[in-house]
Amino acid sequence: MDLTAVRTFVTVAHVGQFQDAAADLSITQQAVSKRVAALEKDLGVRLFTRTARGAQLTIDGQAFLPHARALLQAEELAMNSVRPGRRALRVDVINPRIAPSALVRDFHRAHPDVDLDVVALLDVEVDAAVAAIRSGSIDASFRALTAPARQLTDGIEAVRVLDEPHQLLTGPHHELATARTVTPDQLRGHRIWIPGLAPGTEWAAYYDDLAAAFGLSIDGTGPNFGTDHLLDVLTDSPTLATLVGERTRLLWPDRYDLRRIPVQDPTPVYPHALIWHRDNPHPALTALRNHLTATRPEPGADTWAPAWAR
Repeated sequence: MDLTAVRTFVTVAHVGQFQDAAADLSITQQAVSKRVAALEKDLGVRLFTRTARGAQLTIDGQAFLPHARALLQAEELAMNSVRPGRRALRVDVINPRIAPSALVRDFHRAHPDVDLDVVALLDVEVDAAVAAIRSGSIDASFRALTAPARQLTDGIEAVRVLDEPHQLLTGPHHELATARTVTPDQLRGHRIWIPGLAPGTEWAAYYDDLAAAFGLSIDGTGPNFGTDHLLDVLTDSPTLATLVGERTRLLWPDRYDLRRIPVQDPTPVYPHALIWHRDNPHPALTALRNHLTATRPEPGADTWAPAWAR
């Protein structure tokens, strides 16, 4: 099986467009189509259907996708097995907008000589990150460990590197928009909208516990059209607000006039931990761990975190 065609298939499945896949792979759209067609011929099935919204996986395409990723992972592991220590330190930051990405940027500024490969795993589950660390496809990941006794097995280790304070994000017409700070008690009765809270994820567990601890109404329903859409909705809403991490990077037009308001007394903090495998020999991994532990801010005296945080 042609692994170049397999890699092209996985790229199209990820970005959802043949044209975008061509840009990512630095080839022509025609070359993408030829590779996918050759793979479909080898397999004897259709992998995509083209719609107005882009390339949609067929049922056969959905079935083949995890195996295609496994093939590429096996290829990468095979190549890395004969060139130890040569590839960049591969760190999963979950999302380029949030605090883990900022932590890695700080590390890069302090250690510009370290070669980094910053990635965001397609699978958001913490167990998937642990599995990727065990397999060696990534060297480290930032996660909140909701079940550390189960997850920290078979050589997986973790250290808490950041307790990230939360802020309330509102539009200019919200009842709390002029507040300098708010308390969790003041948020009761207000609708806090966080679309995309997928059940079983670490952040869903965090917000479930936060809502239970302070009697908050945290709503994860509705379609998740991304951060930009969330900001659009908040701008005009007198009733909706959301919660964001202090180091979450958000940009919006000046006319939106959105407000980031610290939450205090107590301050809910998200417990970011770095996880890795103790037998990972990558020389830069120790430097990353040492940097994060040395620069970790002292936790505030009046903070709240879930009981499972470590």
